[in-house]
Amino acid sequence: MNEKLKELKRKLKLVNDEIKLRQKNDYLSRYNTGKFIHKKQIEFHKCKKKNRWVFGGNRSGKTECGAVETVYLARGIHPYKDNKPISCWVVSLSRQVQRDVAQEKILHYLRPDWIADIVMSSGRADSAESGIIDFILVRNVFGSLSKIGFKSCDQGREKFQGSSLDFVWFDEEPPFDIYQECRMRVLDRKGEIFGTMTPLKGLTWVYNEIYLNTNHDDNVWHISIEWADNPYLDKGEIEAMTKSLSEEELESRRYGKFMLCGGLVYNEFDESVHVIEPFDVPKDWYDNISIDPGLNNPLSAHWYAKDYDGNVYVIAEHFDKGKDVAYHASRIKAISERLGWHYYNGKIRALIDSAAMQRTLASIKSVVELFAENDILVNPKVNKDMYSGISRVKRYLKDGEGKPHLFIFKNCINMIEEIKGYWWGNEDLPIKKDDHCLDELRYYLMSINQNERLKEEKSAIQREKERLIKKLDRSRRK
Repeated sequence: MNEKLKELKRKLKLVNDEIKLRQKNDYLSRYNTGKFIHKKQIEFHKCKKKNRWVFGGNRSGKTECGAVETVYLARGIHPYKDNKPISCWVVSLSRQVQRDVAQEKILHYLRPDWIADIVMSSGRADSAESGIIDFILVRNVFGSLSKIGFKSCDQGREKFQGSSLDFVWFDEEPPFDIYQECRMRVLDRKGEIFGTMTPLKGLTWVYNEIYLNTNHDDNVWHISIEWADNPYLDKGEIEAMTKSLSEEELESRRYGKFMLCGGLVYNEFDESVHVIEPFDVPKDWYDNISIDPGLNNPLSAHWYAKDYDGNVYVIAEHFDKGKDVAYHASRIKAISERLGWHYYNGKIRALIDSAAMQRTLASIKSVVELFAENDILVNPKVNKDMYSGISRVKRYLKDGEGKPHLFIFKNCINMIEEIKGYWWGNEDLPIKKDDHCLDELRYYLMSINQNERLKEEKSAIQREKERLIKKLDRSRRK
């Protein structure tokens, strides 16, 4: 009887040892749990877009996003998505980088008993972390196998042909031809692409295709992560590293921002802060319309609202080119009608670039006069001082206490695209390209008296309405 009890205790100890070993190696179950939560990593995992990118500084936690997302999907245990057995690629810049970064991260989050097989390109499977992995077969919760394949960009585009995949993870920025080839690989399965990178190469294809989203692809999404977003980094280390880097290096290596030699004009702009979901703006916030005229060039017009705390909201946009004043006036009136915008004696008022006062050989009337004939009274007396205007925009993006006071509705896509791509050029001047929205943004903000005070006491209804709007706005930005 004692022998049977001893054998039972021995087996129970083996089971307990196995449970403890699995718990020790189960890093996935401890990811973003407990005391520290990396909120931007969670936001990435929750996103349902099919082309998602994380732009992050070094040590910001961006690679962790890609590795955990890959293991979630391979195991069939993704907390925010439909799950199924998958086949995927993990793409690194080189075999060595694969071994040292993406491969290491995936092995870290894959519990050993989840691995059915490892096939090596070089090295031994029993010491996979030291070699180069070709693919891993992962036991998923459906009782079948998922396949994680590894590729490197130095293999060339031809090595990326033929396969049909559920997703591809790019660890750092790939060449454009490889990116395009991988998009073809996920096409028939309606799969997805996600990338994690530090933008150290300047304004490459990623800047246009993903960050600016110049094709206005609804499936494209990105988020920027910086050191302060990573709760696992020591604040003292962050401060020391910050002091050791130049301002240009900080932009990319800490904040994950794209850089040009002159730098961004509005580096205070943070899409996750300043771009918000549209909401029903109280009509007593409606303030003014600002127009940058263009016939062959785009005409840009935006509708601006201002709350009682001085926060400015860009709530609607008209942006088009190659049309006459009558067409633009009709669109401005249609948008104003939809918003319930205020009229003055049956006419709309707006700010406009003073260049609109000039007559050209193409017309005996100025743009100001032509708008007036279409019931839009435009005021060309705007402050066009560029440096003062840029300084004013910067203060609205971030005041002395680091608080934002300018918010842009996400459907104003042209203004968002321009502000993200506005760079300093030579001779301390911004590059004069794609700045129509930003010109009329300056005209509007320069028209505001920053020291103005509300002349009338707000009613209880007005105060309650404003409180509810702000509460809704904050909840949508979380």
